[in-house]
Amino acid sequence: MLLEALLGEAAGSHSQKRVTGFAIDNRKVADGSVFGAFQGAAHNGEDYIPAAIAAGAIAVVARPEAKVEGALHIADANPRRAFAQLAAKYYQPFPAKVAAVTGTNGKTSTAELSRQLWRIAGHNAASIGTLGVTTADEQVRTGLTTPDIVTFLSNLSGLEREGVDRAIFEASSHGLDQYRTAGVPLAVAAFTNLSRDHLDYHGSMEGYFEAKMTLFGDYANADTTAVVWADDEWSNRVIERVKSRDLRLITVGTKGTGIRLISRQPTQLGQDLQVEMQGESYAIKLPLIGAYQASNALTAAGIVIASGEKPSHVARSLTMLQPVRGRLERACITRSGAPVYVDYAHTPDGLDAALAALRPHCQGRLILVFGAGGDRDTGKRPEMGAIAEAKADIAIVTDDNPRSGRSGRNPRGDFGSGSPCTRHWRPAFGDCQGYRVSGGGGRCRYRRQGT
Repeated sequence: MLLEALLGEAAGSHSQKRVTGFAIDNRKVADGSVFGAFQGAAHNGEDYIPAAIAAGAIAVVARPEAKVEGALHIADANPRRAFAQLAAKYYQPFPAKVAAVTGTNGKTSTAELSRQLWRIAGHNAASIGTLGVTTADEQVRTGLTTPDIVTFLSNLSGLEREGVDRAIFEASSHGLDQYRTAGVPLAVAAFTNLSRDHLDYHGSMEGYFEAKMTLFGDYANADTTAVVWADDEWSNRVIERVKSRDLRLITVGTKGTGIRLISRQPTQLGQDLQVEMQGESYAIKLPLIGAYQASNALTAAGIVIASGEKPSHVARSLTMLQPVRGRLERACITRSGAPVYVDYAHTPDGLDAALAALRPHCQGRLILVFGAGGDRDTGKRPEMGAIAEAKADIAIVTDDNPRSGRSGRNPRGDFGSGSPCTRHWRPAFGDCQGYRVSGGGGRCRYRRQGT
């Protein structure tokens, strides 16, 4: 592709130069690359412009005030967005129908369940997110919920070449704020829920909410259908935002109008749902446990219906779903007959939902092992500790991806000075600091990982 095809008259004297790719890392620049120079929290990409040009970059997308010599300066006040839009033109075409799902909890499950429903409907479908790039044939890890914009667009383009016609990606707040998934025409944009997370990055719940809402603003287009879980405390504001864009809307849940959950009854291996979809009633035996998995499955159903599938076919397909890896996934059964589940819960809301889902299936003690990633929002940890004490019979705090949080500071005070739990605490890494579990409720144990 020539720069002229990418930029039109803005290419100027550089119009006949051939674009060979896009890069945001100067070490990945080759002859003919378009380089994106962005200001970040730890590094300023503008510092690497000379190195990128020396490596062969023919154009640089950067702020107007950035210094660019020896290549075309594509100046924009929002260079991340401009870079994404140009890169999307280069990497297209993409799968015929692309959906995005945002929210604090449930993104991974909703994305994977949507992929399964599409596959059951006969489509070649894929999902991109925390689990990596997942198709019917393989799963390739990417290391991030939302990869960088070049990797994301390249992956989507590659999927289209492999025959994928339906794709869904998880739209994290970081990814949305940094335009890591911009430029792709969205058939569907979905919202699951909102609760405390990533306030170390966004600063406040309002900032976090606004980052999520860019999915229905900057990312959505006139042809996008919004699917919104209607039972969350933030749902009404999301619905108002969607209506302000005049987007087609499908609401889901007990308050939903497109898909209404009438009743839910837990069973030994799943739950029986009574659901109304677009005026028709369906009895669905969902083979997944937990109220939050019902909400994820129904949101996925809304996404698939919004993409053109018939509600009756989707209702039938819900009975064929498989559990999502790491989402109340049964890992094993102990010698005593107790099932062991793995769940990705990493927020107060997520932990509460997981414990609530398991309690109806628990005949004895509910034992919880949990932690929190280092270098992230520490304010949520006391809330998670309180939930662990209230909802579990035994709570064990352990390490969870400490990152650089290895200070070893004794967090006894953070747990409450009078707690019998804290007397047995031996810190492993700094990532466990900040949980507050007071004595009196369930038995609480704090152990180093591996003991």
